[in-house]
Amino acid sequence: MSQLFSTHEVTNQAPPFEGRNLFADDTPLRSAVARYAPQAADALHALGTTFGSQEAFERGRLANEHPPRLKTHDRQGRRLDIVEFHPAYHQCMATSFAAGLHCSTWEHLATPGAAPAPGAQAARAAGFYMAAQMESGQCCPVTMTHAAISTLRLAPALAAEWMPRILSRTYDPSFRPAREKTSVTFGMGMTEKQGGTDVRTNATTAEPIAPGAGGGTHRLIGHKWFMSAPMSDAFLVLAQTPGGLSCFLLPRFLPDGTINAIHFQRLKDKLGNRSNASSEVEFHGAEAWLIGEEGRGVPAIIEMVTATRLDCAVSSAGLMRLALANAVHHTRYRTVFQRHLIDQPLMAAVLADMALDVEAATALSFRLAAAVDATPHDERQRAWVRLMTPVTKLWVCKLAPALVYEAMECLGGNGYVEDGLLARIYREVPVNAIWEGSGNVMALDMLRVLQREPDAVAMVLEEIATNATGSTALHDAVARIKGWLSDPQNIEMRARQISEALAVLAAATLLNAQAPAAVSDAFIATRIGGLPRQLYGQELQSSDVRGIVDRVLPS
Repeated sequence: MSQLFSTHEVTNQAPPFEGRNLFADDTPLRSAVARYAPQAADALHALGTTFGSQEAFERGRLANEHPPRLKTHDRQGRRLDIVEFHPAYHQCMATSFAAGLHCSTWEHLATPGAAPAPGAQAARAAGFYMAAQMESGQCCPVTMTHAAISTLRLAPALAAEWMPRILSRTYDPSFRPAREKTSVTFGMGMTEKQGGTDVRTNATTAEPIAPGAGGGTHRLIGHKWFMSAPMSDAFLVLAQTPGGLSCFLLPRFLPDGTINAIHFQRLKDKLGNRSNASSEVEFHGAEAWLIGEEGRGVPAIIEMVTATRLDCAVSSAGLMRLALANAVHHTRYRTVFQRHLIDQPLMAAVLADMALDVEAATALSFRLAAAVDATPHDERQRAWVRLMTPVTKLWVCKLAPALVYEAMECLGGNGYVEDGLLARIYREVPVNAIWEGSGNVMALDMLRVLQREPDAVAMVLEEIATNATGSTALHDAVARIKGWLSDPQNIEMRARQISEALAVLAAATLLNAQAPAAVSDAFIATRIGGLPRQLYGQELQSSDVRGIVDRVLPS
């Protein structure tokens, strides 16, 4: 009998990765906060304990293993159009709401004449970066609620009606009119079957039926092929009017308390992002209110999209960080061939190489958040936001799947099974590269800035060149990009190449100015001046590999 029991003794396995402080453990994150939002460090330290707790990770697991369900009708045949979630999902949402991740950068609006807190965007980005590690699906309604305020403010009367509940930190998942709730969430609907990214081909129509706030009430007839977070209390949607494509506020409930004619057809069966609902929907005369000017729907909703693109980059960096931390944690405990994996040169080189990308993605994402903070009063920061939002979103979100795969391989079979974190993260990360504009859309957005805003481009390149001080390789890379920009004949074909080169160069110069020499020198040598490469773990023979790896996670 004792021999039977001995076959089940667990040895040479890492303990569970849980009960971590996601802020205290993360040196690059703490460095970014110290630089851009030092006043928030104590609050973020406390939040790191919350988001990294065993209970938080367990809620994330449950929310993904029990995905949302759509109930279109009750048993008597009356339309319901409600989405049911596991309680763990609502607990994740409540945690993010309590942290103010849906509203903190806007809370000054509750006090007339007040200004945003210094570093508010960077502080919120740090919280969002950690919330994505707890559970990424709930980040969708959180980011959209936060970003919707940018667009909603174009209709002051509507904003005055909705803002008090948007600014509430008490999460309220109930299905009832917004005026009866303690808080609300927002979703968004742009994509239609026939157009996808080309939203100007949208076929949904909006017919004016009454004057009033926000340009009056309209009746919407049409569909959306993807409408995110269908359980939300209101949505920002695009529809055609006589004046062209326009933006509308579409509530779930009408002012008289009846349910709006928003009919959900089905929930998307997605590769990842399982805890969060995405839907197909039809509007059967649903009532909505115009936001901004008729025919100016894209400029109105792009205010929201710009903010969510930042969050795509930030959450991707957070998921990369979580994958890398899991890999380092595992390899510190796992022994193969009489040595811990982390002590073996090949594995150490792979981990160090991955750590360079995580540091770079974190540095670039938080530089963008800091630029958003400073945009209202600094022309140079506005230039950074215009050019580097699509560049940062493209590069960081494209990095994530390959890096998470490599982290999964570090764990071997333990990484591939569904009861670990890595499989879920691997299925999660592609969505950020697709949502809010895929890679080509980002490259074309970057190209429009190059062609229409040369002064903005010059200001960004000037900052990059300043941060390149002391490195011939970085100065040569700046010159190379300027050479590409001076050749307009093939510039559209080169849009991806220029975007990636800008991102890598900007990240390298940020590390050059801010990170330890072991990190910046290795990144520059392998990403700027190194040989062409596709596999992690190369060209680090002269780098401080162990110093880079030890920086990832406290022992």
